Amino acid sequence: MEIWKRNLYILWFAQFMVLAAMNLIIPFLPMFLQHDLGVSDPVAAQRWTGWIFGANFLTAFLLAPVWGKLADRAGRKVMLIRSSIGMSLVTFCMGFVASPVQLLVLRLLNGLISGFVPAAVALVSTNTPKEKTGYALGFLQSGAVAGTILGPLLGGLLAEWVTFRDIFRITGMMLFGASMLVILFVREINKPQPKSKAAIETKEEKGFRKILHTSPLPGLFLTGFLIQFAIMSTNPFMSSYVQELWDSGAFVSLMVGIVISASGISTMLFAPLLGRWGDKIGSQYVLLICLIGAVVFFIPQGLVHSVWPLIILRFLLGMCIGGLVPSVNNLIRKYAPEGMESQTFAYSTSAMNLGNLLGPIAGGMLSGFIGLHGLFFMAASLFLMNTLWVKYTLHRTETPRTLLAHMLHSK
Repeated sequence: MEIWKRNLYILWFAQFMVLAAMNLIIPFLPMFLQHDLGVSDPVAAQRWTGWIFGANFLTAFLLAPVWGKLADRAGRKVMLIRSSIGMSLVTFCMGFVASPVQLLVLRLLNGLISGFVPAAVALVSTNTPKEKTGYALGFLQSGAVAGTILGPLLGGLLAEWVTFRDIFRITGMMLFGASMLVILFVREINKPQPKSKAAIETKEEKGFRKILHTSPLPGLFLTGFLIQFAIMSTNPFMSSYVQELWDSGAFVSLMVGIVISASGISTMLFAPLLGRWGDKIGSQYVLLICLIGAVVFFIPQGLVHSVWPLIILRFLLGMCIGGLVPSVNNLIRKYAPEGMESQTFAYSTSAMNLGNLLGPIAGGMLSGFIGLHGLFFMAASLFLMNTLWVKYTLHRTETPRTLLAHMLHSK
């Protein structure tokens, strides 16, 4: 098997393990806070949940560029090992916390040393033939989505047999298992070349400015931020929306799981296909089409009066989501300055983490004024803004006829 393919398959499984592990306990944080840490007030438990959930994204946003610089200097595989082993130790320790403050501190620390996903993206993109990069990044994205979908399900099953504290320990062991996969089976081909100290210092001084002045990278960073901001402004409130739509009081948890997993399943299925399509016609076209599709499928979600059409719309939305982040990553790989690929991906990851952090905050603040239905209209508006922004930054000279010609030529 070609080395890039072996790396891709191993990192797919490793990334699946990491995302599944990190999602084992997150959906059950309010219950852990109430049952194990003594936060009896439900309102206080929700408030602590928000802070603890967002803490990881806050520190990850701040430190991602630092790890990106080190990856361009020391290698991407080293960053994968550093991140997975560090997160495994910190998460294992979460099983011993005695207060919400201690858990919050450990989540902040976990964000400081995280970075497995962007390091995996950087390694795959720099060790895969350029004509296969779109497919590889789409395939890698499907592993992350699969872990995100199955993590809560596995966590729910484990909670029936072990305690919440044991789940943290199991999570730590899963993360350590992912690190062993990387150590034993991943081989980095295009390692960064050693440079003199003076050359490194000069490069670091000019690195950030060079990235920001490389068109269209700043526009792609903003695109990634808006994608995550729009998605996360609705996702945390999906369970409340389903409860509002579901007339029967029975099986509400099951319906919540089905609605949430619908988009994830379609994303997992269609991300590799859209990535391969991007290799043929250009990722900028796939990105634009998927942004338009997100607008089309977000609007009716705010108009539904039943759970069943919502499930269908979430599945269709997931198809579009499957082409968004992989297309952005493929374009970043295309335009990133040579030797600064990991650093460029790190700035992109910081922008997305900022969207992950601010999206739920904005959704929570605005839901009291515009209602849960209004959040979907807001998300559609953000995707429309993003569509116009991508059209301006990547398609200034393109017309619908040109886009159609590219699509027909690919066939």
